[in-house]
Amino acid sequence: MRHFLDFEKPIAELEGKIEELRRTTDAGGIDVAEEVGRLHDKAQTLLKATYAKLTPWQKAQVARHPDRPHAKDYIEALVTDFTPLAGDRAYADDLAVVGGMGRFRGRAVMVLGTERGHDTDSRVKHNFGMARPEGYRKARRLMDLAGRFGLPILSFVDTAGAFPGIDAEARGQAEAIARSIEAGLEAPVPFIATIIGEGGSGGAIALAAADRIVMLEHAIYSVISPEGCASILWRDAAQASTAAEALKLTADDLKRLNLVDAVVPEPLGGAHRDAEGTIAALGDKIAELLAPLVELDGATLRARRREKFLEMGRSGVI
Repeated sequence: MRHFLDFEKPIAELEGKIEELRRTTDAGGIDVAEEVGRLHDKAQTLLKATYAKLTPWQKAQVARHPDRPHAKDYIEALVTDFTPLAGDRAYADDLAVVGGMGRFRGRAVMVLGTERGHDTDSRVKHNFGMARPEGYRKARRLMDLAGRFGLPILSFVDTAGAFPGIDAEARGQAEAIARSIEAGLEAPVPFIATIIGEGGSGGAIALAAADRIVMLEHAIYSVISPEGCASILWRDAAQASTAAEALKLTADDLKRLNLVDAVVPEPLGGAHRDAEGTIAALGDKIAELLAPLVELDGATLRARRREKFLEMGRSGVI
């Protein structure tokens, strides 16, 4: 059963009627094709009108949609011969961060991602995509390994942020995030990061200090969640929609501010309505951006990458 967001209720009602009519056809042999077609056209028109004017808060809801394709879906579809690599070689393996080696369109690459999980069991297993220090130390280890063997790095980011628990803080959460960012900036190989859902705070940047940063159309990327911002500024999480407006967290906002390099359009209604098409479109964009980067030497890549992030501060956009 498809999950509908609050602002999609009129669409849900129309699609529910369409399903009822189809079941009527199956059960009684009644020809309702004309009515089904009319309702389908009406639903598509309503869907198009709704998604043409999404507010930042509504985009945040789409970015968090439980049926959106997650990091493991992109890796499975885009990377062949994938060999997962586990552990930080210091404490443990954090399943919120997945990674390993494989081939992207014939080219050997290192792949990283924050994985949320699709159902209750997998979400608990992956800690809802919120990594502890060992997750970021694993990411750093794999980025260092990519540099050693000359493998371009591809990352798929979808996290509300780093895990804020006491155990994570006790094991050096902030230091682990900083070291992961440093590893991204220092990697002597091409690095392309994609925000596929929610990119939250340092937990996202830790896997996105890249040469090129791509966002899906309805993804969000912010220093803090709208709810967290509202709780701090207004002491009221119900002000999340107001906070979302102020945070400039949508793909269009970030592209306009030159904080991301490319925005990949999503199918009408969001990535969850056509996961296969979304993944294919993102694969094409990654291939397009990767091609010129693989021609550059490590020193040039590092210098340009550092300049890219320093320029964000000089321009006053962050």
